[in-house]
Amino acid sequence: MSRRYDSRTTIFSPEGRLYQVEYAMEAIGNAGSAIGILAKDGVVLVGEKKVTSKLLQTSTSTEKMYKIDDHVACAVAGIMSDANILINTARVQAQRYTFAYQEPMPVEQLVQSLCDTKQGYTQFGGLRPFGVSFLFAGWDKNYGFQLYMSDPSGNYGGWKAAAIGANNQAAQSMLKQDYKDEITREEAVQLVLKVLSKTMDSTSLTSEKLELAEVSLFNGKVKYQVHSPESLNNLLVQSGLTQPAADT
Repeated sequence: MSRRYDSRTTIFSPEGRLYQVEYAMEAIGNAGSAIGILAKDGVVLVGEKKVTSKLLQTSTSTEKMYKIDDHVACAVAGIMSDANILINTARVQAQRYTFAYQEPMPVEQLVQSLCDTKQGYTQFGGLRPFGVSFLFAGWDKNYGFQLYMSDPSGNYGGWKAAAIGANNQAAQSMLKQDYKDEITREEAVQLVLKVLSKTMDSTSLTSEKLELAEVSLFNGKVKYQVHSPESLNNLLVQSGLTQPAADT
């Protein structure tokens, strides 16, 4: 008698696979891509915004980039309703740590804590895995700038450059070729824009279709900055990925 090994998150297949977790990873493969690069003086995150309809009112807030604490931010690929729950959980955990110990929560400890929550949803019946992957960018006094990637299984790892979402394999191979150690933040911005322009589904790269954020140090304090559309247009022109607007 055949059995449906993919009907429950808690049942292993004969090959030792959890199909529901793999299906969640497939769902992320259909989402707008996000790329992160760790530079020597900061971390750069870029995300592709999927424009589903011309009638849709564009959001004034960011869709792909979220600030978790003063020293940690993240880029998201996957189901946004799932992401909102996990981002709120991470924010609460970060504030609880700060309240208890009077110092910012170490970045890896925060990532691990959130991944423990994600892993729990792969282990108990009646639940489904969160269909979302994250790129975490942050700084702490122990290890400096850090970039982590996590997936629905609860696994996470530290990366120098990583891509999640649609066409992540092509983006990852490009990053593997072009990334170099001791890369500066300015060079990292040019690299993420180049990789995104060649791997995203849209034919042209515009400020309406992407979000760019940076985590850096300014006067000894961690600074999180999301680029404005005007700043993005200037960066795209400098990169040669778009033509400057003609004066009227």
